[in-house]
Amino acid sequence: MPTKKSNLAAYKNISPDSGFPIVIHPHFNPNIKDHVPDEPFREEITPPKDRAFFADSEKKALFSVAKAVDLTESIGTVLEGVQLSQLNEKQLDELAALVNERGVVFFRDQDLTTEQQVKLFEHYGILDKHPAQKNQRHVTIKGSTLDHRSEAAYTPWPNGDFHADTSFEINPPSYSMLRMEEHPAVGGDTAWVSQYGLYDALSDAMKRFVDGLHTAHTSRLQYDTILDSWQVGPNRPPIDTHHPAVRTHPVTGLKALNINNGFVTSFPELKKEESDKLLEFFKFHIHSADDHYVRWKWAVGSVAMWDNRCTVHRVIPGNYDTPRRGVRTTVFGEKPYFDPNSESREQRAARLEKEAVNGGTNGTKNGVEINGHVHIANGHTNGNGAESKTEEAAVSNGNGFRYNEYDGKA
Repeated sequence: MPTKKSNLAAYKNISPDSGFPIVIHPHFNPNIKDHVPDEPFREEITPPKDRAFFADSEKKALFSVAKAVDLTESIGTVLEGVQLSQLNEKQLDELAALVNERGVVFFRDQDLTTEQQVKLFEHYGILDKHPAQKNQRHVTIKGSTLDHRSEAAYTPWPNGDFHADTSFEINPPSYSMLRMEEHPAVGGDTAWVSQYGLYDALSDAMKRFVDGLHTAHTSRLQYDTILDSWQVGPNRPPIDTHHPAVRTHPVTGLKALNINNGFVTSFPELKKEESDKLLEFFKFHIHSADDHYVRWKWAVGSVAMWDNRCTVHRVIPGNYDTPRRGVRTTVFGEKPYFDPNSESREQRAARLEKEAVNGGTNGTKNGVEINGHVHIANGHTNGNGAESKTEEAAVSNGNGFRYNEYDGKA
């Protein structure tokens, strides 16, 4: 299939020598240099308590109406025989807990409307808004029939590579949901990779190294590319934000890699040469993670809900014969933080197995069981890296996941 061309300014300036486009520097591209965003920079917020904290760890209400089918060992579950539009609040809370564990949960043949999707997602928190999103409540994902790889040489942003939604924000999204309204018969699949699994796949020495690093997430490259490609402007100025290279998931308490190819440009603590090589390694690491990868073939009425705090995703590149269009909703998450006392998914599974062999402590760790919950005396770190002495209760579901119950900011 021939490659279709977009509206990039580069395609309007062809070199007579090579026959290929000449790229205009962003500072001199009128679409970019003349744009004035309508909205100011965002300030940090404290989002509502994650709904997964209110869930039954066994998810009895959800599994009473839906059959769960895991697509891989590491990531991805399909819920069969259920309509999202019919779930009650308890079942929605348990769905959030399942998404925390499995990274992404899929549904087929849903009757959900846009209004119902927006209302459903308001249950999970404050609706987020992408910098280029016009409607505060949702964004329409208009999958272009163009192959984004044809633009890679002429735009600064690696459009279509693995990313977590707007990870450059001070409060990146926690949950996202995409519902497909129009889709080609072939092409347009989306792939997700588990950041729990990506962390576990590192050597112990590399884990110790990245545990103490930060990553610079930027919207600058996307900002320039959107203005050049779409000729419409992002609502907010470009932003650079430093987040931990490894984050602690606020609900499961597990370590997850917090690195993605779409928005991470450097490791601030390292020299540029060191940082560039490490970025090169992690790009390879993400793209070669077949055992922590799931690919979803969309159809009209399909829905995916994922957790940006423990996954990265991308649409598989290619040309489409017919349009691809979906509606996405997201909610604000907490500012990413790293608790050095948190454990990885493999570490937790090994610990729980050992404890079960040694007499069964119900997955407790440094705690005393009271009424089925484990009250842990030691403090935990909050989103600002400060230690909180708030009492923390942990409940294990037997699959290596622990739900941390506490009030206030994670």
